[in-house]
Amino acid sequence: MKESRLFRIVYYLLDKGHATAPELAEKFEVSIRTIYRDIDVISSAGIPVYVTTGRNGGIEILDSYVLEKSIFSDKEKQDIMAALQSLAVIDNTYEKEILIKLSALFNIRSENWFEVDFSRWGGKTQDNDKFELLKAAVIGHQAVSITYVSSYGTQSQRKIHPLKLLYKSKEWYIKAYCTYKQDFRIFKFNRITDLALLDEHFTPVDFPDLQDDPKGTYNRIIIKFSKEMAYRVYDEFEAENIGKQKDGSLIVSAEMPEDSWLIGYLLSFGTQAEVLEPAYLRKVLSNEARKIYEMNKP
Repeated sequence: MKESRLFRIVYYLLDKGHATAPELAEKFEVSIRTIYRDIDVISSAGIPVYVTTGRNGGIEILDSYVLEKSIFSDKEKQDIMAALQSLAVIDNTYEKEILIKLSALFNIRSENWFEVDFSRWGGKTQDNDKFELLKAAVIGHQAVSITYVSSYGTQSQRKIHPLKLLYKSKEWYIKAYCTYKQDFRIFKFNRITDLALLDEHFTPVDFPDLQDDPKGTYNRIIIKFSKEMAYRVYDEFEAENIGKQKDGSLIVSAEMPEDSWLIGYLLSFGTQAEVLEPAYLRKVLSNEARKIYEMNKP
């Protein structure tokens, strides 16, 4: 415990540059007398720590001690810190400890420049908890039981071996081996409604490269959106696929899968979206809208 505290005091002083004994005592939950004893031990170990008195006095470590130890260029230090800051946003204590230590050793202050919140707007913390659990399963090679809802709304129970977290096209996925299907699958985070770690470990394998990319079978769809839908259009489509008209409406030309998901997606715009091409998709969409009307008419 004492050795751990001594290292933490050194890292704290390297990071802050200056601290008072009462500040350190409060930080590490010991007495001021204990802090001074710790400083003596640190000094006897060859670390140039010194105490100054007076109004602006305190405990410091010589700047040259840090600079003489560095073998990285300024850019290399910044790149390493940026990478660790990116990792730290997923709230892993070990990674944060590394960040603090290297920040001190490099004599670079650790800035909070990056934040990730995995929960949806208006939601609670379940999405963050889901991410943490799946991350732990991937790192620990631990099987997970999930309840999954397919794109067709079918709910099923699965046992998976999580292999890798994937962020693609503004969505999070988990690459895994599904023991139910006895094959590799990619599961969308938002469709996992329940999950639990199992007391079962597996030997990780490489997720295969999928050469038959389904995007190759997508067809080009042309849709006209009202100007009121601009906030969604620019969020959900690439700017190069959007054309703005004189009246403020937007024409989007994009390759999309023609399946039940696409119909539901287009219906989510209500009367603010009109399919221009292909013609047969207009008919499918109108038929589906008619079914909705018949089902819900007063």
